[in-house]
Amino acid sequence: MRGDGRTVTTKVLALLGAFESGQHALSLSELAQYADVPLPTAHRLVGELVEWGALERDDRGRYIVGLRLWGVAQNAGRHLRDTARPHLQDLFSLTHETAHLAIRDGDEALYIDRIYGSTRVPRASRVGGRLPLHATAVGKVLLAYEEEWVREAYLAHRLEAPTRHTHVNPGRLMAELRKVRDEGYATTQEEVREGSCSIAVPVRLEPHPAAIGLVMLSNQGAVMTRHLPTLRGVAQRIEAAAARPQPAPVLRPRRATRHPR
Repeated sequence: MRGDGRTVTTKVLALLGAFESGQHALSLSELAQYADVPLPTAHRLVGELVEWGALERDDRGRYIVGLRLWGVAQNAGRHLRDTARPHLQDLFSLTHETAHLAIRDGDEALYIDRIYGSTRVPRASRVGGRLPLHATAVGKVLLAYEEEWVREAYLAHRLEAPTRHTHVNPGRLMAELRKVRDEGYATTQEEVREGSCSIAVPVRLEPHPAAIGLVMLSNQGAVMTRHLPTLRGVAQRIEAAAARPQPAPVLRPRRATRHPR
């Protein structure tokens, strides 16, 4: 414990959280600054994370996410991703547009899976990435199908505007979210990246609802609703696949790492 009352676990999580900023590699001093820990403390904890495999050092001596942590992280959302993947592939094959699957994580849309189209659409998200709910079609769907108090709490905060087209007026957004719920789909036009537009529909799952969507060039915005029958059909297939009983996983102990003497 240090003077601020934080535990060692809290400090370690803060160090790992530095990589959520999107930085691929960070120096020890950058990690210490982000986690707000003294440099000697960061050196000790980061050393233990490297030994465990959560972090690795690149050829410049900077720290990157380790393969062991990456492997553990692949189990997050794995059931949903594995269930939806064949159907997301169908969505891409039928539309030839970038297709993705997202869930709500706090006040952001968390992208569980994505299949990229060949068209060079301005890229805003990646698998494991997050974007504001109000600026994305999948995010608007996720927010629209939440309880009223969740929407009110979200809209009560200051909303960032990634582009000049982003809708940030709370009254307008609330009306838009009600329309999304009534019509069963959401759209955006250059709200998260200029040059792109998107459309999404809900995937009604328990306990965490999801959304699937397509991203395309903004000049397709006027006709993107033509993909609605395909989106809704794929959403229904994912819902049906997720409802099937899943076999219990077989847990095997991890073999101890043997170090040469």
